[in-house]
Amino acid sequence: MQADPTSTLSSFEEAARGLLFPSESDRPLLPYRFGPEEPTPEAVLRARGLPAGTPVEEVSLASFFEGVTQAPEGAAAEEDATAERFRALVALLERELTELRVLRVGKVDIDALVLGRHPSGEWIGLSTQLVET
Repeated sequence: MQADPTSTLSSFEEAARGLLFPSESDRPLLPYRFGPEEPTPEAVLRARGLPAGTPVEEVSLASFFEGVTQAPEGAAAEEDATAERFRALVALLERELTELRVLRVGKVDIDALVLGRHPSGEWIGLSTQLVET
């Protein structure tokens, strides 16, 4: 077993500070500790206190971050810098965690959990809320 994942969560918090994940309501990415249980759809619903049958969709890390890691051609320097920060955040997640997955929970108001296994065995990562109508 490796060290407690608290310092890794702190590094995620620092890397994500000031970044807003775009949807109809841009929200921050916050450090999230799921725990030792594998984040299956059933386990996620239990942990979030949501009823069975609530939609849970698993997507890849690459597809989840696809729209934010590349600035549009001709983008302003600020947009380029934001895209670079998102790329650095994804690289940090990939470096620190294994078995990375993104779970989208719900419809319209969606809890998005970016989770991976820490060397300690715990599942940790980031969470955010998306609004998609």
